[in-house]
Amino acid sequence: MKKYKPTTASRRHMTVLPYKKLLSGEKKPFKKLTTGFNRGVGRNADGRITMRHRGGGHKRKFREIDFKYNKLNIPAVVETIEYDPNRSGFIALILFADGERRYILAPKSVSVGDSLMFGETADLKPGNRTQLSNIPIGTFVYNVEIKEGNGAKIARSAGNYAEVSARDGGYVNLKMPSKEIRKVSEKAWASIGEVGNSEHKLITLGKAGRSRWLGRRPTVRGSAMNPVDHPYGGGEGRGGRGMRRAKTKWGKPAGKRQKTRNPNKYSNKLIVKRRRVGKKR
Repeated sequence: MKKYKPTTASRRHMTVLPYKKLLSGEKKPFKKLTTGFNRGVGRNADGRITMRHRGGGHKRKFREIDFKYNKLNIPAVVETIEYDPNRSGFIALILFADGERRYILAPKSVSVGDSLMFGETADLKPGNRTQLSNIPIGTFVYNVEIKEGNGAKIARSAGNYAEVSARDGGYVNLKMPSKEIRKVSEKAWASIGEVGNSEHKLITLGKAGRSRWLGRRPTVRGSAMNPVDHPYGGGEGRGGRGMRRAKTKWGKPAGKRQKTRNPNKYSNKLIVKRRRVGKKR
């Protein structure tokens, strides 16, 4: 991590990634794989706010990332490792032997010039992709599909991975980043290794302005509001929330110590062990 001299109060604890060392030096993205787009800023199709504290931020270009990996058994070479403002991990521009270029999530320990292969007979090395039935127990994987051919859904953010822990009855047990153990079809595809930029979690923004650049608007504590605005509001002085269980602004259960998952959710039968929730966590 890169640190600065404490010339101001906000500089004192600010840290940034050493991008010159981590990226390949390409500043502009590959134009054919970029588009302009309007960010949702927390609104739904009717324009109503469904997620608070979103809005503003720097203008971005959207990079078209390949999550389906449907070009099989064609060798590819990593051309660049680039920054993507729309996700926490880095992205890699790869060139296939037939001349086509695509963006993928950049795996850890893969650099410019390395070769990759996506297919059932691909070697088990970082960045390659194959079916879960071909991956031995104990291997770290990322970009995991839930259903075959449906595109990667699991373990896509910076530094994330899932671990192949068991295999039985046409399913593979995956230990998720949340420590939950879940069954996934052994016909689903996964990439070997883990997502790059694992130092992302160590970034300290240091000042409010960096949050605004990222499109994060200020968050007000519920206990600082009036009773009409939040269940925690009101009271004399700086009081606590005044109730045992954490709630959202609308009175729904919230917080790290409560189970909010729907007990009738369709995928419950595929979960072998739930993620740890509650005081014993």
